[in-house]
Amino acid sequence: MSLANPSTTWAKTHSFCGRFRSRSLIRNNEFSINLSSFPTSIRKPLYYHSCSAILTKEQTGVPQEESESESEKKPAAAKLDFTAYVLGKAKSVNKALEGAVLVKEPLRIHESMRYSLLAGGKRIRPMLCIAACELVGGDEETAMPAACAVEMIHTMSLMHDDLPCMDNDDLRRGKPTNHKVYGEDVAVLAGDALLAFAFEHIATATKGASSEKIVRVVGELAKSIGAEGLVAGQVVDICSEGISNVGLEHLEFIHLHKTAALLEGSVVLGAILGGGTEEEIAKLRKFARNIGLLFQVVDDILDVTKSSKELGKTAGKDLVADKVTYPKLLGIQKSREFAEQLNNEAQAQLSGFDQEKAAPLIALANYIAYRDN
Repeated sequence: MSLANPSTTWAKTHSFCGRFRSRSLIRNNEFSINLSSFPTSIRKPLYYHSCSAILTKEQTGVPQEESESESEKKPAAAKLDFTAYVLGKAKSVNKALEGAVLVKEPLRIHESMRYSLLAGGKRIRPMLCIAACELVGGDEETAMPAACAVEMIHTMSLMHDDLPCMDNDDLRRGKPTNHKVYGEDVAVLAGDALLAFAFEHIATATKGASSEKIVRVVGELAKSIGAEGLVAGQVVDICSEGISNVGLEHLEFIHLHKTAALLEGSVVLGAILGGGTEEEIAKLRKFARNIGLLFQVVDDILDVTKSSKELGKTAGKDLVADKVTYPKLLGIQKSREFAEQLNNEAQAQLSGFDQEKAAPLIALANYIAYRDN
């Protein structure tokens, strides 16, 4: 199957397919990169660290005791105990997910739903949703149903992505994939059930937000995962396997939809529910789109530099499937440089916000950039 013509059409009809600009990767919703214009070296090389290695004093060599003046000089993001933040938010999200999807009849479908939903994971999308809500003046309680919904949909996408008719994977989050435990039929239906319940949960469990905001959130989430979002990226990804002439614009289309769209939706949902202005929502959308693509660039690098044990999923599967990735097109070093620029561009969108309130989003962007699984 050839996608040469559709790829050309996407390049002409989607504004993010343009030429690389040194000043901003996203300008008026335009997302672009041109390898010929890519600088040889951007700032420092991108290294990968564990979640707890990003900001904690113990692992960065910062003394345990600091004077008040020294503490005041530190950026707001550096003052955040990111490990404590992540553990605290993950605990809240896991508790909410546990309470949302109960074990009841039919037992097999609910057990399958819970098997994948409660199997662990980083909970990045729910954290982004909550952090965005809190940044613009909202609270965790208001954002939690939407945060759970995006995690349900993310889990559904993984369950379906792992199926033999898709990526055919046997390992996810360090455990056998859902269809390996419950069968392909139940895995498909459990994913469908999570997708449907995600919208029900937002509609029935959201407190402290107007019905107008809830309707807007439902529409935003639906668009991010449908034929103009996640599904679009997934289907183009499938149809692109084995094609030798896939270029950077084509690859951007796949990952801005397959990966970035739901991350963008997570942030925007939180911003809407928190009462953000249209200007604030627009800035956070650009922030999220950058980190969404950043997430995939880092994922592609990890796929060829880490083991299956380290990743908790099958390593090197993109290479086996002959998929086009950022390292394949750019090389590992330039992929790392691109990742760092995406991170910098994302954080630039937060410059106009209260930096103490923005600290969790800044730290989450750094975590996405520097993670090692």
